[in-house]
Amino acid sequence: MTRIEDKAKVVAIKELLERDEDFVRSAVQSFVQAALEAEMTEALAAEKGERTEGRLGYRSGYYQRALITRVGTLELRVPQDRAGRFSTELFERYQRSEKALVGTLAEMYVQGVSTRKVKAVTEALCGHSFSASSISAINKTLDESLRAFSERSLADPFPYLILDARYERIREGGVIVSQAVLVAVAVDWEGRRQILAVELANRESRSSWRDFLLSLRKRGLSGVEFVVSDDHAGLKAAIREVLPEAVWQRCYVHFLRNALDYVPRKVDDDCLRQLRWF
Repeated sequence: MTRIEDKAKVVAIKELLERDEDFVRSAVQSFVQAALEAEMTEALAAEKGERTEGRLGYRSGYYQRALITRVGTLELRVPQDRAGRFSTELFERYQRSEKALVGTLAEMYVQGVSTRKVKAVTEALCGHSFSASSISAINKTLDESLRAFSERSLADPFPYLILDARYERIREGGVIVSQAVLVAVAVDWEGRRQILAVELANRESRSSWRDFLLSLRKRGLSGVEFVVSDDHAGLKAAIREVLPEAVWQRCYVHFLRNALDYVPRKVDDDCLRQLRWF
């Protein structure tokens, strides 16, 4: 699998996530709430409950404020200080930053939380820089939120399931290794797509795909009638084992791509036209 193909898959997954209202609402809510908490910590020069001589004031609870987004209204808890000096530009700046924020959150769901990206989008959202410790606190909150979303219960049935894998080079124990990223995309009866899971595995194999599908079953995946994937033998075996009631079909895009491996590059276009006609 080439880097170009991997990049295309990342973009496709991000686009699906950006259209997933449940994902966007959950991720934005967690991120914005964490940013507000970090702003208060910076303003007071002290964490909640921290005893320090350098603190500049004390917290005094919260007040509720609504934030209107493209996926609905978010109810946020805005921290207050006793002196009433704390203020934030976040609500005024949100609309200008929403698109970049949603795109960054979708990318981090797929590729992991990035300190650099969190720092950039937080500063754009709030209008000022943050300390390393505050960025770290936002990262931790966001990581927990994205993990909770990735492990959410699947209450509704999904008749169609699309399975695929791509490869990423990651650092593990000081060594750069290639690992498979397993992806499950579901389609409901209304035709809406959503990402069900994105998980790392040492490699594509029957056991890794079986464990992946079993984890989806454990989360409540049900009603699957039709599965689309490439022709990977281990994946097909895992589908037969975990989803025996579902019909399997080879992915049309993968089939075309594999077919081109058997012809000279100069006839790729003609070959694709003929195959698509068939």
